[in-house]
Amino acid sequence: MDTKELEGLLLKYSAALKTLETEISILLQDYEYKNNYNPVEHIKSRLKSYDSASKKLLSKGYDVTIKNIEEHVHDMVGLRIVCSFLSDVKEIVKIIENSDQITVHDKEDYISNPKETGYSSYHLNVYVPVYLIDGVTMVAAEIQIRTVAMDFWASLDHKITYKFKGEIPLEIQEEMQNCADDIHKLDRKMLNLNNQMQEIKDDQEII
Repeated sequence: MDTKELEGLLLKYSAALKTLETEISILLQDYEYKNNYNPVEHIKSRLKSYDSASKKLLSKGYDVTIKNIEEHVHDMVGLRIVCSFLSDVKEIVKIIENSDQITVHDKEDYISNPKETGYSSYHLNVYVPVYLIDGVTMVAAEIQIRTVAMDFWASLDHKITYKFKGEIPLEIQEEMQNCADDIHKLDRKMLNLNNQMQEIKDDQEII
């Protein structure tokens, strides 16, 4: 693979990440200003390494080329938005969908339909514009939106999966699924508590 061509590709992805981070930051600041509420606990971003992209291509049966990275690795640019409540997830999805700079081309709702492992999150596959000397190019990126509880589970699941190198004993899988179910219940309970507190606050303001 041509080194110069690879450097150009990574430069483009790096620029896309900066563009995505900036746009998301502006949108969330505007939302907080207008609603007097910040739905986000924290945001993490990353660029997938060339080695990780190569492994992903090989696992899918593709040769490792620049073209195949662009066409088949759509999460080279990744952003994870972690929020407090389930209702915040929906709000953030709406904010992103209404952006003029971010184009959503696919959605995966693993909150309504969790994976068999118990994994739960909302994924948006998007395109962001990158302005280079030769013109504007649209670069693919993935945005994950989840609650603090979902993020906690996903982090531990990743560590356990890595420890067993993907060959997780059945009893561990079942217990992780049980934990995922407990976390979904916790998310709903916390949302109900938040709604109750908001109703009390609204009643006090009326009085």
